[in-house]
Amino acid sequence: MRRTFINTLTKLAEKDKDIYLLTGDLGFSFFEDFAKRFPKQFINCGVAEQNVMGVAAGLSLSGKIVFVYSIVPFLTMRCFEQIRNDVCYQNLNVKLIGVGGGLSYGPAGATHHSIEDIALMKVLPNMTTICPGDPLEVKMATKLAVSHQGPIYIRLGKSDEPRVHLKTPRFEIGKGITIKKGDDITIMATGNMLDNAKQVTDKLTDNGISIRLISVHTIKPIDKEIILKAAKETKAIFTMEEHSLIGGLGSAVAEVLAESDNKILFRRIALPDNF
Repeated sequence: MRRTFINTLTKLAEKDKDIYLLTGDLGFSFFEDFAKRFPKQFINCGVAEQNVMGVAAGLSLSGKIVFVYSIVPFLTMRCFEQIRNDVCYQNLNVKLIGVGGGLSYGPAGATHHSIEDIALMKVLPNMTTICPGDPLEVKMATKLAVSHQGPIYIRLGKSDEPRVHLKTPRFEIGKGITIKKGDDITIMATGNMLDNAKQVTDKLTDNGISIRLISVHTIKPIDKEIILKAAKETKAIFTMEEHSLIGGLGSAVAEVLAESDNKILFRRIALPDNF
């Protein structure tokens, strides 16, 4: 996912000199080409993430489209106040790119795990929250981020996550993608759990169960229509995410179902509420 993001952004920056990329001393072996080709559009602000957010806000107020790249906890948690007050409060054109969604940085321990970030970002007014499920979704999300007005948080995996989509789907902010149609059970997955969900779908299909697989790449705004349609047309809904059970995709889907008074069988598959 990381490689797809920087390759896509590099192509976009060729045509738009207002695109800026900021990082907190990260991106080595990934950002060299961008920095060499667009030295005035790349700023390594050093290990000072809260200051990076202030710089991003200032550049945005100067008419720039600013991408800020860092490891998820350092981007979303260390800078939460700056994101809230400097970026979201003023509804600025700043795009946050968090790498290492979920347990991607496993050996680094709980300090580097990102199991709370979706909840943090989606609670902020004006913040759009996107968790692409494969490299193709990353490419389309990056392109849309440039044209979208306002703050966006895009959560990436850390490694070479596999491609799940067999063909290029229609990708819209706030609209889920039906990867496989089915009538028995709906599986809704987000982010780097999409490939796991696809494997589960294939195994259940082999056992004669009709599975509807949906990629919910946008957590905020959530696609209420696709959720309610699945609740009407299938017998159960399961959500899958590499995030805390609290505040992520499962919580968003539960809110939609509860407010619609829907009685469908619903279960969340996520990480427990502990480190």
